[in-house]
Amino acid sequence: MNTFTPFNPLADQASSKPVQISVHFMGRTITIGAEHITFLEGDGNYTYVYTCAGRRYLVCKTLKWLACKLDNNFVRVHKSFLVNANYVIGCAEDGRALKMRCGNEAAVSRRKTKEIIGIFGERVQRISA
Repeated sequence: MNTFTPFNPLADQASSKPVQISVHFMGRTITIGAEHITFLEGDGNYTYVYTCAGRRYLVCKTLKWLACKLDNNFVRVHKSFLVNANYVIGCAEDGRALKMRCGNEAAVSRRKTKEIIGIFGERVQRISA
């Protein structure tokens, strides 16, 4: 008798391909790898994608949808912000803002302050306002 192995195409795709986001920009479609994204800022049904090159792209996907697609390096720090932990260089004294390598800042919600300080801990420098 033949035995069948379960087939899960989504699991195969997730393990074999790096995560990329497609962005429409200047009449072209650009793919941005997750390793080039510093943080994402949600604005309703749209999301701004900030890259390490200093560019900002608008995507017509929600932040929640993108958070499900991206890897574990991305941390939800606020209702409107999802940051790439590899690009965080500093944290405000009160823990309410994160300084990114590109020079931008991402707000941290009050409820997530302790969690964010626990995640980043001594890895980042403290920034006084």
